[in-house]
Amino acid sequence: QVQLVESGGDSVQPGGSLRLSCAASGFTRPNYDIAWFRQAPGKEREGVSCSRGSADITRYADSVKGRFTISRDNAKNTVYLQMNSLKPEDTAVYYCAARSPTFTCPLDSNSYNYWGQGTQVTVSS
Repeated sequence: QVQLVESGGDSVQPGGSLRLSCAASGFTRPNYDIAWFRQAPGKEREGVSCSRGSADITRYADSVKGRFTISRDNAKNTVYLQMNSLKPEDTAVYYCAARSPTFTCPLDSNSYNYWGQGTQVTVSS
């Protein structure tokens, strides 16, 4: 049974930093793609970043490039999202998602089979 558990969400002031974690378990094959998505109230779910299973490719949404960094520790089956210079518009529920390895590491939510429960990030003064 595949399970993804996010943690690290919190309330921070603009300009602050947070690190989200996504702990994965139950996969029958290694090197699965992991992506982070977010959804703000009244908005569609948005792809934020993706790490390809082999960790050789990462992708970022234009809105977070230069501020967010995705990384993974395959030995711990954990993927991280380091978020710096946070802005109020980053406020959302953040989800991690997983799928079998691809060549492209998509940021399309329809491409992912497995989802975590989400963690709230609030950026406000």
